[in-house]
Amino acid sequence: MAAEREEPGPAPRACPGPGPCPGPGHERGTARGCPSSALPAPGHGAMERARHRLRQFDIGDRFSGLPLPRAAVLLPLMVRAGRLHLLLTVRSLQLRRSPGEVCFPGGKREDTDRDDIDTALREAKEEVGLQPEKVEVICRLMPGIDKMNNLVTPVVGFIEETFQVTPNPDEVSEAFVVPLEYFVKPLDYKTFSYKTSSGYSTRVHCFTYHDQEHRKSFKIWGLTAHFAVFLALVIFGERPTFEVDYDLDNLFSSSENYFTNLYASIHERKKSNL
Repeated sequence: MAAEREEPGPAPRACPGPGPCPGPGHERGTARGCPSSALPAPGHGAMERARHRLRQFDIGDRFSGLPLPRAAVLLPLMVRAGRLHLLLTVRSLQLRRSPGEVCFPGGKREDTDRDDIDTALREAKEEVGLQPEKVEVICRLMPGIDKMNNLVTPVVGFIEETFQVTPNPDEVSEAFVVPLEYFVKPLDYKTFSYKTSSGYSTRVHCFTYHDQEHRKSFKIWGLTAHFAVFLALVIFGERPTFEVDYDLDNLFSSSENYFTNLYASIHERKKSNL
């Protein structure tokens, strides 16, 4: 799904602090995944630290009641040479929307999907041949809202380092991996301001990653970059070399405020159009 909102409803409720809010269905946030034998050893340091940090930021089904069309993306993490890497894809040039752009596997929810995790896993299977049982789902992070006003939930999961991508040519032209730390310490980065259709001003991150394996450069920006940056901030817990829209000493609450303000801007715009 490329990185890029129906009737207004109540704003999301606040949560007392980092970690999931209790609620119906929340236990599914980390319940799914593959058997441990399909993944690197559970004691792997990088993975264990990441699991611990990510579970503190799991939102579960917290925003499931918002009256927006839903979509989800899978943020597939793997460990290579002891370092966390993130798998990304390039959208097929045959697609009408955002052809050739870098994105995460994902798309809109279908009627058969039970939740955002189902959506993300189904789309990853369709797009790159990743079997759902080969993913250890860890959490759902703070959602975003794309330019089509879809509520997009990032689902984080670990996959095997040996996973071989099988691109669906109708949707994906190629795939590549980026060290996660690149999204806090990039070598080629710029930012610009962007005003959404609802009038909300935000910062857009734009990374250029020079991939030695493919001998080419990839531009990672928009909502894809937004999710990648937040994932890196959560896992590493350190300040990036660029400015972000969060209070890094209160990352969970400030990310929630960021999303709430974005949603509120859409809510107010819809009311003004009534």
